[in-house]
Amino acid sequence: MYNGVLPVFKARGLTSHDVVFKLRKILGTKKIGHTGTLDPEVSGVLPICIGPATKVSDYIMDMGKTYRATVSIGRSTTTEDQTGDILTEQQVDTTMITTAKIDAVLKAFEGTITQIPPMYSSVKVNGKKLYEYARNNEEVERPQRQVEIYDIMRLSDLTFDQAQCHFDIRVSCGKGTYIRTLATDIGKALDLPAHMSLLTRINSGGFDIDESMTLETIAELHEQEALQDKLFPIEYGLKGLQAINVSSEKLKSQILNGQKFAKQTFEEVIDDTVVMIDSATKKALAIYVPHPTKSDEIKPKKVFN
Repeated sequence: MYNGVLPVFKARGLTSHDVVFKLRKILGTKKIGHTGTLDPEVSGVLPICIGPATKVSDYIMDMGKTYRATVSIGRSTTTEDQTGDILTEQQVDTTMITTAKIDAVLKAFEGTITQIPPMYSSVKVNGKKLYEYARNNEEVERPQRQVEIYDIMRLSDLTFDQAQCHFDIRVSCGKGTYIRTLATDIGKALDLPAHMSLLTRINSGGFDIDESMTLETIAELHEQEALQDKLFPIEYGLKGLQAINVSSEKLKSQILNGQKFAKQTFEEVIDDTVVMIDSATKKALAIYVPHPTKSDEIKPKKVFN
């Protein structure tokens, strides 16, 4: 059985669920999970966890993502991207927008920002997804959320076409960031309607789009019995966590048996989630978290037997 993380290239037109469904058929296994949904009209890298590696999918999602997006100024839509109905339009020309103005606005979005998720999204309010309200033309208050923009920059010159201004940006961000909402907020900062007209995820969980594989390539490698060599180990998906190397055979055994520990058992300061690594094999033994009620203890969250 396969075990590892596979960076897959998701083509436009497929849902993330479609990719998982197709991979289950190709590989003949049900134990497959993705690490963050990509909308059907978005292409790019989608890390897939296979076999026991599905235990680390949450940690890959927490490692951040990078996108290349096209922002179109002059038109807003119901979905905040090119697939929605037009809400408002305003003619834009070279006298209204300059590269210097765009760059200054983009810089203001770096750091922790507040976003309101789009109505056409899977965020739940009162147990119901926002897009379900939107499809029924129901109004509902959307919760604000704090998201992290690590870096944002303009990648292209400004182009003007059909009374709109278009430019590409690269955004490195944390979990839960909506790039289409970011595009509309950039427009608001310019006091103009805007939407995201194209999006590609170029990095996710440390995997670059250049190293991601198409479903066709994966199928070929599977037929050639050469796919396992292309999988990244579980440890790759945990590199965002603090690692504690364990050399004592007694401690290794206790960890694999799911034993709790006093924090002082280890030399390292433990304030958050940690991964215990076998110092001899470099394999992950378990993931430990601070005990919820005992401040001086840690307890296992996932054990890799």
